[in-house]
Amino acid sequence: VQLQASGGGLVQAGGSLRLSCAASGRSFSYYTVGWFRQALGKEREFVAAISYNLISTYYKDSVKGRFTISRDNAKKMVDLQMNSLKPEDTAVYFCAAQFGTVRADYASAAQVGYWGQGTQVTVSS
Repeated sequence: VQLQASGGGLVQAGGSLRLSCAASGRSFSYYTVGWFRQALGKEREFVAAISYNLISTYYKDSVKGRFTISRDNAKKMVDLQMNSLKPEDTAVYFCAAQFGTVRADYASAAQVGYWGQGTQVTVSS
């Protein structure tokens, strides 16, 4: 599967952005998909994930209640709605996919099978 992320930009603290990730290739509906982010000088970290059947969602504690992940298997799209953005949310955001059901190590970047290119999100204070 190939992934193409879009939707990043510059926003003031408290604002909102919506990231989108378009997938190509077959069997997208069999993949667990999600978002990671990497701030300058820091390691890539998990943000959110959604199971292949849309039943389960997972979030980094610091984004719970502010970010919402969704997917449309028919359109092969994964979105991340980000509200109440904070300066500490500033990072390059990557969409990610792993074939199959959600793994126990879903929050580990090492288990990701496929990465999209990053999209920059900058939140000014």
